[in-house]
Amino acid sequence: MRVTQSIEQTQFLTSISTLESNINQTQNQLSSGLQFTTASQNPTAAGSVNNYEQALAQSQQYGTNATSAQTNLNTEGNALTQVQNQLQSLRSLALEANSGTLSNTDRTAIATQVVQIQNSLLSLANTTNGNGEFIFGGFAAQTQPFTLSATGATYNGDQGQRQVQIAAGLTVADGDNGDTVFNQIKTGNGTFAVTAAAGNSGSGIVGATTVSNPAAYAGGTYAITFTAPGTYQVTQGATLVTSGTYTDGGTIAFNGVQVTLSGTPATGDAFTLAPSTNQSLFTTVQNLVTALQTGVTTSASATGLNNSINVAISNIDQAVAQTSDVQASVGGRLNSITTQQSVATSQQTQLQQSISNLQSLNYASALTTLDQQNTTLSAALQAFSQTQGLTLFKFL
Repeated sequence: MRVTQSIEQTQFLTSISTLESNINQTQNQLSSGLQFTTASQNPTAAGSVNNYEQALAQSQQYGTNATSAQTNLNTEGNALTQVQNQLQSLRSLALEANSGTLSNTDRTAIATQVVQIQNSLLSLANTTNGNGEFIFGGFAAQTQPFTLSATGATYNGDQGQRQVQIAAGLTVADGDNGDTVFNQIKTGNGTFAVTAAAGNSGSGIVGATTVSNPAAYAGGTYAITFTAPGTYQVTQGATLVTSGTYTDGGTIAFNGVQVTLSGTPATGDAFTLAPSTNQSLFTTVQNLVTALQTGVTTSASATGLNNSINVAISNIDQAVAQTSDVQASVGGRLNSITTQQSVATSQQTQLQQSISNLQSLNYASALTTLDQQNTTLSAALQAFSQTQGLTLFKFL
């Protein structure tokens, strides 16, 4: 086939267009800092980059979740620390009020301080996070969880515990509901509680109570009744469990439990031992306020006050233990988040490096390529110009 001048021009112009296109691509690379900006420019690398970017986006979302959970748990931990401080102050006031040298006026003044602590505890139980959500409301995060009532406080939240995913296959609870923290607190020593009958006329006061042999204690409710001065019997329903003599400060032991009493119970005085139940912290505080405000008018009422305060102290101790357990759980979850954040940071760094290795531009190499492309284009244009001026007439 004869190559005409027209064909040569077409081929040359096509080559020039290709050179210019390559130059434009290199310039775009230098402008964007990327080896390619569309999948068609490097399909294999683009597919790998897309996979890495999806993994990176997911890891970053997990990181956002972890940070949110961390903030909520830190808020809860701080609130629980303040709750424990208030409970320690409450316990100190209860011990102070248990002194026989105080007057009714003194105890009323202490009751006023206890009410102030009650209000502080209520405020802490209604703590909100930075988004205005109540951290102890469970799933009902927009509802104020606690409101004061005549017997303590009413819980308006639910028993939910929100789980937040912080990694593939790993979730963490970002809070605890108020029912668990403030309401599900065991009475007495956590296993059983001993209370004095309201009609007791003697000076018998309940002291330390312990489970001396867990294997022998099978639960159940028992009545410790004084049938005569210094003589008692323990019954479970109509069944006589044991009987014996009592001296001031002595211990009554049966079925794996021990109950220490002080003072002199009168004939007919009774004490009930029953399995611990759940009681709200706010009920414990309100019972203490009521006992302090009732006042002492007789020796029997003084004994009743001492027993009420001792019950309150035991229940306060259980509240301290409960909030400490929750706080320990919060600390464990925070440690888990911190560990996962470290893992995620390393993972994200690796993913970003992989993306960079595939997509980031080597500027030195690109500049060299652009220089070569410009040189080639310039030479091609010059050669084309010269060949277009060649005819036989120039040689005649």
